[in-house]
Amino acid sequence: MADPDCIFCKIAAGEVPARIVAEDERTIAFMDIAPATRGHALVIPRAHSQDIVSVEPEDLGAVALAAQRLAGRVKERLGADGVNLLSSSGGAAWQTVFHFHVHVIPRYDGDPLRLPWVPAEGDQQQIALAAQELSGG
Repeated sequence: MADPDCIFCKIAAGEVPARIVAEDERTIAFMDIAPATRGHALVIPRAHSQDIVSVEPEDLGAVALAAQRLAGRVKERLGADGVNLLSSSGGAAWQTVFHFHVHVIPRYDGDPLRLPWVPAEGDQQQIALAAQELSGG
């Protein structure tokens, strides 16, 4: 199931480019284009669902496991000191793309991030480098 107007459905279908760092039959993980910290990525189910309330339990479980694997990779490969997992449901909770997703936000000792962050265009070279480190080997 896909929503033809959903940017994340288009990413999952390969219709819109993204820096994919992990994928399996139910999920796809890709770099956030407005990262809160170095290595910030999103994990989504391939099947469209609007938010945490509507996501199928099997997809929710698959996204949680994929986020857990990516969190470990962020600590191992990027040297993060911690990780925030964040999912927003509804506009009042800062959801801006209405396809269920989990932010995997690496945290580094002393980083200035305070949640919620104000998304802003990230440095494409830094995003590409972090993507290479997360998806390689």
